[in-house]
Amino acid sequence: MMGFNLHIIVILFVAGLHATHTGKGDDGCGFLITSQLLERVKVAVNLTKNGFHRDLIYTVQFGAPLFGNLQALLIQNIASGMYMDIYQLQSLREDSGLHVLLDSEVDLEAPAYESPGFASFIYLRSDSSVPGHLTSTVPIHGRYHRPAESRTREIVEIQHPQLLLKSDNCENGKPLLSSLPHKTVNAPCSVHNLSVCRWFQIENSQAPQSITLTLPVGDKSLIFLVCGGTLLITVLSNLILTVTIYKNALFEFL
Repeated sequence: MMGFNLHIIVILFVAGLHATHTGKGDDGCGFLITSQLLERVKVAVNLTKNGFHRDLIYTVQFGAPLFGNLQALLIQNIASGMYMDIYQLQSLREDSGLHVLLDSEVDLEAPAYESPGFASFIYLRSDSSVPGHLTSTVPIHGRYHRPAESRTREIVEIQHPQLLLKSDNCENGKPLLSSLPHKTVNAPCSVHNLSVCRWFQIENSQAPQSITLTLPVGDKSLIFLVCGGTLLITVLSNLILTVTIYKNALFEFL
């Protein structure tokens, strides 16, 4: 009889664990083990426009409609050859609802060789026209690079972003979290950066592909010609201006 009762307890425990992993439990973590949702997730990054001022268009496509309380975050590392304008991002937040947070202050005027890289946190919004899609368009700008003799272009690599997911119904204290197939990382809960939450890092099944930004570089061999010409024009302009002022002042005096 004891063996029979023990057998029933084991069956009930396994059934309860299965209900939790299929999202039928009340822990709210079911989205983490729904293969239809996560195994076919695709993160696409496209670079548009030309020159120093571009747009990064992010699209995250899931294999099924999203849960209502599911939140998505992309962490994009930005190399020293590029920057995001914090003032432009604040304006876009008010105008279009773009939510992007930077992990450090960014000097907008510094050249690439005097600038460190930084990380940006991009909080995605759902695309109402396409179920299971999250999109965001983020402006990015190229920095000026040191002049060179051997090349006229500088190639800046944009790494593939990291996808994080979070659900308010998925309790952080559940023992289940240690057995889930996804790592947890700490990141700001929202663009307001008032608190830190635990997010689930989703490994992309597709091979991550970086994209590149090509920027023009000054010709170092022309530095003496450019500096000499600039100095000559400046001296001649000052001389002409001085003579003109002197003649007009002398004429008024007489």
